Amino acid sequence: MENNNNENKLIITIINKGYSDVVMEAARRAGATGGTVIKARGTGNKELESFYGIVIHPDKEMVLIVVNEDIKDKTMEEIYKDCGLETKSQGIIFSLPIDDVKGISI
Repeated sequence: MENNNNENKLIITIINKGYSDVVMEAARRAGATGGTVIKARGTGNKELESFYGIVIHPDKEMVLIVVNEDIKDKTMEEIYKDCGLETKSQGIIFSLPIDDVKGISI
């Protein structure tokens, strides 16, 4: 199955290790069907830790989710509500356009 209509977006969420299931539960509430988890390691800025009063954990996970443009905003809102910077997962979330998709059906 392929989709070449540029209506797909890649949502990337970077969270503390152990919270990828929370991200996926939130994404599914918005209509996403699946995602990919990648283990990652972050580097914290000590000045930011002091400024924001948070501890930056180096062990991270990245959750990559491909969604149709019509559910992108809702998906990002649901994920951020459960996994944003103010939560224990300390997540950040952003999206990128996708030019072409092959091998999955969205």
